Amino acid sequence: MFTGIIKEIGRVHELSRAGNLYKLAIQSKDIFKSVNIGDSVSVNGACLTVKEKKGDILSFDVVDETIRKTNLKTLKTKNLVNLEDSLKAGVPFSGHFVLGHIDCVGEIKDARRIGDDIAMDIAIPEEFIDLIVEKGSIAIDGISLTIGRIRENRFNVYLIPHTLEATTLGLQRRGDGLNIEFDIIGKYIARSSGLEKDDKITEEFLKAKGF
Repeated sequence: MFTGIIKEIGRVHELSRAGNLYKLAIQSKDIFKSVNIGDSVSVNGACLTVKEKKGDILSFDVVDETIRKTNLKTLKTKNLVNLEDSLKAGVPFSGHFVLGHIDCVGEIKDARRIGDDIAMDIAIPEEFIDLIVEKGSIAIDGISLTIGRIRENRFNVYLIPHTLEATTLGLQRRGDGLNIEFDIIGKYIARSSGLEKDDKITEEFLKAKGF
């Protein structure tokens, strides 16, 4: 379990095939100190298990499905990634509940500056658009963000200066793929409330279902 509050930007040391798995090695400073072998770490939003610690390098085994369903497959040596260690008891909670299970990869369609902020438009596969609601939470490359406007199969988010400095989103460009995890609460509501194919989770929908 994670919160979507990025603790550190790591640097890819290696991504290589290792038998039936991939080996992903990431250079880290702060997260390296806080985790042990067997602990979970969110890497661009994908939950991975620490296999090895050596020097300042964290190593993970990554299965084919995770590579296929996420943007980890595009990583190259020296690329930067968002890192977060798992939620611990007694630590103040910010962000929202993030499981580290990527639902799809979204594509940046536009990123425009508005003052010191950036408004980013992201397209997702149409079958997932019913799982988002304006002003709801979403995890993008592991970052807890608030959904702005929704239009067809697109939505936008606003990135404040701190987010741009503390995460990799300020480095992303039009056409880049972003790991998307929809809010688990929204997914439970859709399942338990019998969301039909053409329905969407809106404020009116939630009120009608007693939320």
